[in-house]
Amino acid sequence: MKITGFHTTIVKLPADEPLAGGPTVAGTRNFVTLSLHTDQPGLSGVGLTHFGGPLTPALRHTVDLLAGMVVGDDPLRIEAIGDKLRTAAGASAGPGGLFTLALAAIDIALWDIKGKAFGVPVATLAGGHRTTVDTYASGALMRHFTLDQCVDGARRLVEQGWRQMKTQLALPGATTPALEEARIRRIREAIGPDIDLMCDINQRWDVRQAISIGRRVEPYDLFWLEDVVAHDDAPGMAEVARALQTPLAAGEYVYGSVPFRHMLEARSVDIVMIDVLRAGGITTWLKIAGMAQAFNLPVVSHLLPEVHVHLVSAIPNGLTVEYMPWSCPLFQSVPRMHDGVLSVPTAPGLGLAFDEDVLARFAG
Repeated sequence: MKITGFHTTIVKLPADEPLAGGPTVAGTRNFVTLSLHTDQPGLSGVGLTHFGGPLTPALRHTVDLLAGMVVGDDPLRIEAIGDKLRTAAGASAGPGGLFTLALAAIDIALWDIKGKAFGVPVATLAGGHRTTVDTYASGALMRHFTLDQCVDGARRLVEQGWRQMKTQLALPGATTPALEEARIRRIREAIGPDIDLMCDINQRWDVRQAISIGRRVEPYDLFWLEDVVAHDDAPGMAEVARALQTPLAAGEYVYGSVPFRHMLEARSVDIVMIDVLRAGGITTWLKIAGMAQAFNLPVVSHLLPEVHVHLVSAIPNGLTVEYMPWSCPLFQSVPRMHDGVLSVPTAPGLGLAFDEDVLARFAG
């Protein structure tokens, strides 16, 4: 089997909040989609990547350049293709940024092709540990929403059957520790004690703030606090982890696998969060998950639930899938939450097909 060609598109989707009817924000969410074709009739792989902002055309160009380099290669030799691209371009352009994000789109498409070639889901290829996986609602309780909007949205999520959900702290404007604590208290009161509530800080606190405010919200039994300090401050995160009872999650901001080794060796995280795009694709995602397992730590995902449902379900230390459905409109159908879980797709490959009408309508 050989790769014969490819097609990419920039798609700019509306920045809406589809889970709980939250307010739409200005701007768009920009994706680069990839269809990677082979010489086998009807056998192509779907891939995608995301950067956002004015560099999206540069990301698409990078995907085009890398995809052009693998035309003629055997798509089943995923490690060989990844090594070829890293040798040719990654030495000077990686490991972070556009190169890794572009590599991820190609790697995802290769896994899709491999699953289709063997007639099994990617989840099976990757390990097949379970057929359902927990999932949590994300993006519906954002820091720039009012507290009343978040409380109303949280109640709606419970009514829909969500058992896990995430909000944010490090509030915009003239915030105080008391306001931060009140936000968590009100949301916890709205959803009750049995719903898992996560909270994302997005690197906006320093170590002192993380410990101080983190202790104030401990009575509300957060499932985790996420990215409390700068992603490259592993010693700072470790100091926070030692000071708090609440588990810390981190990892979405780093590229490749090496930063995860630093976090794990520093004992700075309790829950390892992996973004398949910033990891560089499914291949590296699974290697990071294996590293986390060696440290007896669970793994969770960031964005792209339609891809991550395969990965989190495939491994023994997979904990839950972030259901932030920003990319879901790109596809004809995607897994949907039912009773707090996602069922792993049974179709070969990723089980995804681009919605060509959506791609055309929102082409950038």
